[in-house]
Amino acid sequence: MSHPVTPSLKNIEVSIQKTTMMRAQLHCLCLLTLYLTAGYGQERKFSGPLKPMTFSIFEGQEPSQVIFQFKANPPAVTFKLTGETDGIFQIQPDGLLYHNKALDRETRAVHKLQVSTLDAYGATVEGPVPITIEVKDINDNRPTFLQPNYEGSVRQNSRPGKPFMYVNATDLDDPATPNGQLIYEIIIQLPKINDVMYFQINNKTGAISLTLEGSRELDPIKNPSYRLVVSVKDMGGQNDHSFSDSTSVNIMVKENIWKAPEPVEIVENSTDPHPIKITQVQWNEPGAQYSLVDKEKLSTLPFSIDQEGGIYVTQPLDREEKDSYVFYAVAKDEIGKPLAFPLQIRVKVKDINDNPPTCPSAVTVFEVQENEDIGSNIGTFIGHDMDEENTANSVLVYKIVDQIPKLPKEGLFLVQTYSGVVQLAGQSLKKQDTPQYNLTIEVSDKDFKTLCHVEINVIDINDQIPIFEKSDYGNLTLAEDTAVGSTILTIQATDTDEPFTGSSKILYRIIQGDSEGRLGIDTDPHTNAGYVIIKKPLDFETVAVHNIVFQAENPEPLVSGVNYNTSSSAKFKLIVTDVNEAPQFSQRIYQEKIREDVAVGTKVGNVTAKDPENLDISYSLRDNTRGWLKIDPVTGEIFTTAPLDREAESLYRVQVMATEVGGSSQSSIASFHLTLLDVNDNPPRLAKEYTGLFLCHPLHQEGTLIFEVTDDDQWSLSSPRFSYSLVSESSRNDWEVSRVNGTHAKLSTKHTNFEEGLYSVPIRINDGGRPPLEGVVSLPVTFCTCVDGHCFQPAGHQAGMPTVGMAVGILLTTFLVIGIILAVVFIRIKKSEGKDTVESAQASEAQPLRN
Repeated sequence: MSHPVTPSLKNIEVSIQKTTMMRAQLHCLCLLTLYLTAGYGQERKFSGPLKPMTFSIFEGQEPSQVIFQFKANPPAVTFKLTGETDGIFQIQPDGLLYHNKALDRETRAVHKLQVSTLDAYGATVEGPVPITIEVKDINDNRPTFLQPNYEGSVRQNSRPGKPFMYVNATDLDDPATPNGQLIYEIIIQLPKINDVMYFQINNKTGAISLTLEGSRELDPIKNPSYRLVVSVKDMGGQNDHSFSDSTSVNIMVKENIWKAPEPVEIVENSTDPHPIKITQVQWNEPGAQYSLVDKEKLSTLPFSIDQEGGIYVTQPLDREEKDSYVFYAVAKDEIGKPLAFPLQIRVKVKDINDNPPTCPSAVTVFEVQENEDIGSNIGTFIGHDMDEENTANSVLVYKIVDQIPKLPKEGLFLVQTYSGVVQLAGQSLKKQDTPQYNLTIEVSDKDFKTLCHVEINVIDINDQIPIFEKSDYGNLTLAEDTAVGSTILTIQATDTDEPFTGSSKILYRIIQGDSEGRLGIDTDPHTNAGYVIIKKPLDFETVAVHNIVFQAENPEPLVSGVNYNTSSSAKFKLIVTDVNEAPQFSQRIYQEKIREDVAVGTKVGNVTAKDPENLDISYSLRDNTRGWLKIDPVTGEIFTTAPLDREAESLYRVQVMATEVGGSSQSSIASFHLTLLDVNDNPPRLAKEYTGLFLCHPLHQEGTLIFEVTDDDQWSLSSPRFSYSLVSESSRNDWEVSRVNGTHAKLSTKHTNFEEGLYSVPIRINDGGRPPLEGVVSLPVTFCTCVDGHCFQPAGHQAGMPTVGMAVGILLTTFLVIGIILAVVFIRIKKSEGKDTVESAQASEAQPLRN
């Protein structure tokens, strides 16, 4: 009996699982096809075991994008996805994680998911494992201003750069990326006067402030309002595809109330309670912090300011101590930055009459000449008052209240009431009667009086002339070499006016016989004696006899009707004797310039000397060490006697001696300096001997050597212009030479096929002079094997050491000489015994030679 086959529950489950797996594989195959098509087919990047992972995905991408392929470990057969999927993220049973909708960062920036693996019975094998999806931002949101219109106001003369309002915009994109970085800009200003911007904006914060021109030029009377158009861009404003928005800003210009107040006057020495408010300043907006700044560096500033801008004087002021003050009021914001320029505050201290007049000194002394006319001014008495000038407080009134002595009568003097001029009033004075008067003068202002003392001295008038004790002081003979400063004569005149006054002091001056000012006269202040001294050297050859006339005078003018006469003058004769003097050159150093290539016999200079006694002069040279020059002994002309050479000596110095012909043959010496000017007469040459130039053999690349060149001629201010060329054709095939700088050149190989050994490279050098000169130098270059960068040469025969052949020859010669010596000794022995003949001795001598 057959029975129907009934599948067991287990078989049914297995069948269901197979069916499910087949469907899942089919779906995965479709997704995998998309996955591979998108270019994400590398398993090492996008597949792996289940573990915590973080993925970054740009928002706005197309749906059905594969994220990752997780692999399950048995007995797990399927995957489960939980968390913030938002219906966007799914996972296939085979572990393929993907999203089926475009992501939006502004909706959710981070998705927290959990993935678990399940076995065939739905039990969890692994997990849940956290999977984080970070949504990366793209620029898909436009920036937007918070207001379509903004209203603001600013005071004229506000500080430039200080914000007075803000505009703000928002962007939903990520602010940490350029997508959300906003840049503000003012694109329109109306009105825009003279194409000048009065407003500026911080491109990052949107803060609007005045420019420097706006701070200076804004005037509510001229333009009470301005309209700005402000734009905002995302992407930092650096991308052509950035989004933007704009808004309108209306700005009212208000009058500036931050102004310096009018100057303040404060009465000095006020007895009112202090502090006393004297003026007020106010910033344009509330909340400013006020302070005072003293630019005069006073020890104490007697003013203060409160935080309402009220300015106070803190103590009584004294105008006589300081009559005015200048300081500044400063307004700062809450962080201590100045809000605007400081305001200058001027305070003038108003005077009161609180100072009495003062005398100019304890005693004021005037002088009056005797016989002065009535009404003559004696002097001006000026009192002082510390109160303010040109006010009633400082107007002074003068009055004489006493005269001592009252002889010959009272009231001899008067003083002008307001000017203080003291005058002679009663009669002329006589010194013999009363030489001195003492006056008391009252000086007063409107409130105070002061007594001052004046001393008036009657002085003698200059009515007597000086008179010489004798009119002729005779003859005086002096040698012309008498030292300057010597006193040669004492003269004396007297004056009977009052001693030690300008009327009796005597000054002497020479009025005839000394036109060149060789003499002078000093006066003794106590005796009025005159001392005649020599101020300049005497010269027999110029003037041999001086007829001197001098006059005595007073520094004080003579009174009218009195004049100097012959009694105030005297004379003497000065005879100058001759002294033989050495010749004198017209200058101490003679300098000439000449080219070094001048012909022998060329005149190069001329010296001149003169003898004071008009004797003839003979010229000669000294220190003519190179014998290049000679001098004409009569004319002083100097000539060359040999070729000159600047390179040997560029400045040739000799001494020229001028000697009297006849007389005592005195002589003097001058220097002659001859500067030799260079000509191009030396060819260029190597600056040093080059013996160690080498290149390593074999050459692997072209070799280069540097060498230095010089020229004995004088170089110009610029560096020398040497040029270089190779002499032979064969050298030009192997080498090339080029200039490096003014003094160095470069020798380079043109190939690498050189044999080991020494090469001598001839080089022609042109100095570029006028005329140009050339020199040919030979530069030795060794090609050798190098060890550690140094040329290595195997040891060879050294000078002074014998070769092997020479050594053998020397040894044989030594043996031969020894044999000869032995033979000679043997022969002499034989002769002494008488047993051998001369022939046998010769044979014995020859035998060692054959050996």
